[in-house]
Amino acid sequence: MLRVTVWNENRHEQSNPKVSEVYPKGIHGAIAEFLQSENTEVSTATLDDAEHGLTEEVLQSTDVLLWWGHIAHDEVEDEIVEKVRQRVLDGMGLIVLHSGHFSKIFKVLMGTSCDLKWREADEKERIWIVDPSHPITEGLGEYIELEAEEMYGEHFDIPAPDELVMVSWFEGGEVFRSGCTYRRGQGKIFYFRPGHETYPTYYNTDIQRVIQNAVQWAKPVNLPKPVYGNAKALEEIKSK
Repeated sequence: MLRVTVWNENRHEQSNPKVSEVYPKGIHGAIAEFLQSENTEVSTATLDDAEHGLTEEVLQSTDVLLWWGHIAHDEVEDEIVEKVRQRVLDGMGLIVLHSGHFSKIFKVLMGTSCDLKWREADEKERIWIVDPSHPITEGLGEYIELEAEEMYGEHFDIPAPDELVMVSWFEGGEVFRSGCTYRRGQGKIFYFRPGHETYPTYYNTDIQRVIQNAVQWAKPVNLPKPVYGNAKALEEIKSK
């Protein structure tokens, strides 16, 4: 059984009626619904839960963590961020969504500012699949088209992705690296751009397919963990 935790700061839903109308069960609830399956056990956690819902027990029992945050990045405790970082290095998958690009956990794993250009103008977004052989793109066409989304534009201050899977074009003319993979330690990371809180993006079946595929891609691989430190010789070392 694959164990997935969907984390959402859950602040817009409480303060903005438009957001709560689009996502009455919260962004985390909407994502959890389409991820739940016979082989996937999904739980949710939010910023205002004790330890942000990411207790040691929760983290140790999570195979893939999804992260959505926006207006309350600074409220996430550094101690929790460090625990999440260590779990990623130990093999837990991490999927960072939309404005989670500016989260503490994404910044610390990237080592850069993760800043970008942005604009809210209800403009079309076309997400081009630039790596159609990648498992995250399985079942998709050449592109995903969203009628209205928030614009993110280059330069996106991230390290060069290990794999660039998707690139977005916006009606206003900007482009953006919108589907990026990384490996840190034994963990896999996928950053996926769309998902502004006032748009019903997470109800789009193609967007759901990307996230479902990403969860499967990011899940831990059952391989022996490397052993570090002083090592005994495997062969006899003959004295010179």
